[in-house]
Amino acid sequence: MNFIFISPNFPQTYWNFCERLRRRGVTVLGIGDAPYEGLSPELKANLNEYYRVDSLADYGQLFRAVAFYSYKYGKIDWLESNNEFWLEQDARLRTDFNITTGVQMKDIAKFKSKAAQKIYYAKGHVPTARQHKVSTPEAAKAFLEEVGYPVIVKPEIGVGAEATYKVSNARELDAFFATKPAVPYVMEEFVTGDIYSYDAIVDSHGKPLFESSALFPPSVMDIVLGNLDMPYWVLPEVPAQLKERGRATLKAFGVKSRFVHFEFFRLTKARKGLGEVGDFVGLETNMRPAGGYTPDMMNFAHSTDVYTIWADMVVSDKRLLAESGDDHWCVYYGRRDAHAYAHDDNAVMACYGARMAMTGRIPAAIAPDLGDRMFMAHIRSEEELQEYLRYLSE
Repeated sequence: MNFIFISPNFPQTYWNFCERLRRRGVTVLGIGDAPYEGLSPELKANLNEYYRVDSLADYGQLFRAVAFYSYKYGKIDWLESNNEFWLEQDARLRTDFNITTGVQMKDIAKFKSKAAQKIYYAKGHVPTARQHKVSTPEAAKAFLEEVGYPVIVKPEIGVGAEATYKVSNARELDAFFATKPAVPYVMEEFVTGDIYSYDAIVDSHGKPLFESSALFPPSVMDIVLGNLDMPYWVLPEVPAQLKERGRATLKAFGVKSRFVHFEFFRLTKARKGLGEVGDFVGLETNMRPAGGYTPDMMNFAHSTDVYTIWADMVVSDKRLLAESGDDHWCVYYGRRDAHAYAHDDNAVMACYGARMAMTGRIPAAIAPDLGDRMFMAHIRSEEELQEYLRYLSE
């Protein structure tokens, strides 16, 4: 089997995907814009070959790289970046080279467009916030008469919280229209709730081979805009209604042979047409693994190896790794260099070092989302979780 991995060096932990594939006898071929000398030793050891391009945004260069690998190694069986930013480009390459194991160009709109996603949520009977495609101030005001302030405005096609704003009054609405970037935007009614993820590795029949959930108390948008600390955690198990609606979303979108990260609101305030307190509401689909170090957190929380489960899905279309039965919380806390803390990093390690799964500095490219320094701990109870958060945040 020949597998082309686009940008295998980012995030830096993605070498694990390559290593698990290589361990199963897969020929792993990398394409990236980083110099080969700058790749980690772990990644170098698990690539059969690496083709450097000047820019991953240059489709011509990528096309030539895939053509070279096709000529040298034969039929390409898989092509993947596991990165939302390159989702459309991955699909275009698969379509052009007849690689049928992933999303094709004809299906890309329902995964990229926040407006198109609403159709598929409705198909799966998963409630979502009402939405308006931004056109004129007059049309926006008509939508606001229906849903009221505040609203969230965000690019119709975008990644994460990029260029996303909360509009709370008429003055802010005027400011948004005065400075709006020249790309399509959508406006959504504001939902009061906590953000949960439904994460899954799915086989070629749409069946989840692995499921997990994380809770994000502050939204990523608030983290970035407010330069806040970033706490979030992987749960011991997926809440029952979230599992039901996550699986319904998988089916509605026709997801196959992927690692996915879906986001939901869990309502903390009842809203007509959406549900009661505690109900889950669809927010966004992401056709890639959860960002940052969340795959590693899943491993720690569930005493498993999601990289192995994913590689077995690629090679065998089944899960070969048994469930461990040892599930707990894995809690991430991202601190900011700009903030002063009552307990410095050394004190944190002295207090919680025995429970730390991973620590270290965060790469600059993802630091706005995740903080400058991370502490990731094994936690066995809700009480212990709250004390850990209190200690690190004080």
